[in-house]
Amino acid sequence: MKRYSFLFFCFLLFFSRSALSAIISYDSHYTKIIENKQDTLKENQVLYNGRLWKNLYYNVKEDQFLYTKDYLKGSLTINGEIFKNISLKYDIYNDEVLTLSNLGVVLQLNKERVDSFTLDYQNRTNRFAKIQEDTLKSYKGYFNVLYKGNCALYVKYKKQIELLAVDRKWDMFYQTHRIYFENNNIIYSVAGKGDLLRILSANKDQLKSYIKKNKLKVSKKRPESLVPILRFYDSLSK
Repeated sequence: MKRYSFLFFCFLLFFSRSALSAIISYDSHYTKIIENKQDTLKENQVLYNGRLWKNLYYNVKEDQFLYTKDYLKGSLTINGEIFKNISLKYDIYNDEVLTLSNLGVVLQLNKERVDSFTLDYQNRTNRFAKIQEDTLKSYKGYFNVLYKGNCALYVKYKKQIELLAVDRKWDMFYQTHRIYFENNNIIYSVAGKGDLLRILSANKDQLKSYIKKNKLKVSKKRPESLVPILRFYDSLSK
C-alpha cells in the first residue's frame, strides 16, 4: 500500500512540474505578444501623427503632387526615428507630406515632427530634408537634397494655380522650382551655371575647363546637371 502511495505521489509531483512549466511557458509567450502589440502601438503613434487630409482642389486640372498623384514608396525620419517602406505623397502646393494610416485614411503628417523623407521614383531615391525658417531667405519647408558634400545643392519645388488656364473655364496647376547652393555656410539662390561660376570665381577657370572637357550640358530645367560640377569642386580641396 505504501508503495502505491509513493508512486502516486511521484506521479502528482511530475505532473505538477510539467503543468507549471507549461503555464510559465504560455505566460512568457503571452507577455511577448502583449509587448509586441504595445511596441506596434507606440510605433504607430509616432508614425501616424497628423490630421485627416481632404482634397480641396478636385476642380483644378492636373494635381498638386510632385512626380505623380499615386503613392510612392519611401522612408520617413520622425524625431530621429526612421520608418521604412512607407507609402507617401508630397503635396508641393501646400508643402505637406501625406501617408495612408493603418486604418486606411489619408493623413497629413505633422511637419513639426518630420525631419526628412525619401521618395522612390523611376528607379531613383529622392531625398528631402526640412529646412527651418529664414535659413534660405524666406524659403522654408522641404527641400530636395541633390548633393551634400563640403558644399550642397538643394531644390525647392512648388506648384501654383493658374486661373482659367484651360478653355478659360478651369484653373490648372503648374510647377516651378528654385535652386539653392550652399558653400561655407552661406546659401545662394542660383539660376544656373553662370551664377555658380560667379560664386566660385576663385576656381572659375578650373570649373570651366572641367565642364568643357567632360562636355557637360548644364540646364536650370535639370538642377541635377549641376551635381558633377560640385563633386569636382569639392575634389579640389582634398
